[in-house]
Amino acid sequence: MAVNFWCLKLRIAAISGFLLVSISVTSARAQPKPQSLATIEPLVARLEMKLTLGEKVIDVIEKGDLLTVLAERPDSYVIQTYNGHKGAVAKNNAVKLAESIDVYNDLIAAKKDDGRLYTLRAGAWWALNKFEEALADFDKAIEIGYQSPHAYASRGMFHASMRNYDRAISDYSIAIEKNPKDDASFLNRASVYMTSGKVNEALDDYTRAIELKPANAVLYQQRAVAYKIAGKLQQSITDYDKAIELTPADVAAWMGRGFVQFQLGNHEAAIADFSKVIELSPQTAVAYNNRGYNLQRLSKLKDALEDFEQAIKLAPKYGLAHQNKAWLLTLADDAAIRDAKKAIESATAACELSEYKDINDLTALGAALAADGQFEKAIGWQEKIIELSSDSQKPFAKSIMELYEQKKTFDPKIAEQAVTNNPNSSTAKPPDR
Repeated sequence: MAVNFWCLKLRIAAISGFLLVSISVTSARAQPKPQSLATIEPLVARLEMKLTLGEKVIDVIEKGDLLTVLAERPDSYVIQTYNGHKGAVAKNNAVKLAESIDVYNDLIAAKKDDGRLYTLRAGAWWALNKFEEALADFDKAIEIGYQSPHAYASRGMFHASMRNYDRAISDYSIAIEKNPKDDASFLNRASVYMTSGKVNEALDDYTRAIELKPANAVLYQQRAVAYKIAGKLQQSITDYDKAIELTPADVAAWMGRGFVQFQLGNHEAAIADFSKVIELSPQTAVAYNNRGYNLQRLSKLKDALEDFEQAIKLAPKYGLAHQNKAWLLTLADDAAIRDAKKAIESATAACELSEYKDINDLTALGAALAADGQFEKAIGWQEKIIELSSDSQKPFAKSIMELYEQKKTFDPKIAEQAVTNNPNSSTAKPPDR
């Protein structure tokens, strides 16, 4: 980009593997050790700068360039340029993306026909949550002839974020037509297809992305999710297998495969996968809940109870774990584990977390009260459940009411039949996806 702005001649010092742009005579060795930043929005160069090594120009930072922040110092940022070079810039020579509108206004005033500048300003508008202005800048860029695949792919992301799904798909399709080797556009279009309920189209896009990047584990995970939603569970397992092969320490892949194993009824395999999640990430409460649920399905009640309790210990506001614990304590065949009063406590905790609006939590509470012989209270909550139930749920809810009116406890067989007819009427909620 040929723009005539003040150009700084900057000294370079090679320190700790970085090319450090020194903007003063202070030795880089005397500066404090950089503070690492886990996440920070990009910086925008306020003026043109050159990275030089002796008399050789290593890189040029142009006004308006986006700079990746690697670390922060008291008066400067350690950054990486668009071309991948590392250096340091004074804080007064760069601004955060959300503060960069004036920088791009200046550039656009000087070069009104440069569409790329409008796309850069769009990013600044987006950082300010001014979405309509951001889209208007992308529209302007394309209108004046900026026809790069990036323009359409980026505008597609903006449309997707604003739930303009048809427009997003259209933009991604144009980007793909212009650059059919860009796996990111296939991935992003697939995501929009998934959101729109077009799973088969999403599967096609994930497959095309995988053909372009066969070593990308994320693509296999995404397609595995699509296969799961499409009901093609074995294909989902195959993709999770590949993702785990490529990234053995990826918790999400093990968690995803564990859930599909549960759906297939492979409880031992599901337990093994959730155990691996716990090994990799011991603080993951969901993994304990999921493993506990599968242990319960195998009648390993003591181990299941321990897992539900550990999930709650790690995440005291984890309502599903409270509910599953309540069902186990209510229905356990083992008298040493069955405990109606503790079940009431767990179910009450779940109901409090859901503000007494979740039918499954309320059903668990009613069942626990009935198990404790408190049938009048159980009937009272069952009346509330019937009131909240959909038409398809009401027959099951009324069947349970009849039991309590006869002073009988919750019957899992009725529940199993209800689950067959309506998956939303379970005696315990399945593990989290």
